[in-house]
Amino acid sequence: MKLNGQDLAIQLKEAENLEKQLKEPEALEKYKQILLTSPTSIKALVKAAELNVLLGGKEKDKKTKRLYYESALAFAQRALQADTNNADANYAMAMASGKLTDVESENKKIVAFVKDVKTYADKALSINPNHAKANYTLGKWHYEMVTLSGIKKMAVKLFYGGLPDGDLDKAIALMEKCKTIEPYFAPNYLDLGKAYKEAHQPAKATEVLNKLVKLPTRSSEDIAIKAEGAQLLESLQ
Repeated sequence: MKLNGQDLAIQLKEAENLEKQLKEPEALEKYKQILLTSPTSIKALVKAAELNVLLGGKEKDKKTKRLYYESALAFAQRALQADTNNADANYAMAMASGKLTDVESENKKIVAFVKDVKTYADKALSINPNHAKANYTLGKWHYEMVTLSGIKKMAVKLFYGGLPDGDLDKAIALMEKCKTIEPYFAPNYLDLGKAYKEAHQPAKATEVLNKLVKLPTRSSEDIAIKAEGAQLLESLQ
């Protein structure tokens, strides 16, 4: 039975309320329930992708983490199939691909995911230049290409035919734009602080991280992000 628009709106609101209460596993289950009756609801698909990423990020076990990230990608792919020209769906693809670069061990796949982050974030921003999280995702990609180390760097160099053009100034500009559009999105502040530190601008880094630690906690992930921000802030003093 397909939900009508009004019922769908009510159910999405219930899922959002669970998120606000930091009950992310319950919220994910609610979005999955919604998708049984509204399988092409892009909002539910993108939220399911985001929550899988959030819950995966808390897992210590790499296999469990990977399963969450693969689920996130599957939901993002469904959103993209529902509408290839939807900014949220393209952002979700970029976000999930980015997380999979952290758990993938096969070089070719790492590089494919690295390319996908850029491709889908670019596409999301071509559809909606003011998509806060797509600005952040592309900004983080630029930051990571500048600061790549170890196995990921070797893989990207080998299969990309050299390192892609990561640009620290672009990373900072994109994350600053995200901060303007979405002033409560904690991950952006943390990575922007890191980017300013990398760019040898400690005063800017300190300013951003001071704002981060004072942000309201809007997801359980924010708690760990603010703690990491506080540590980074201490290291700059």
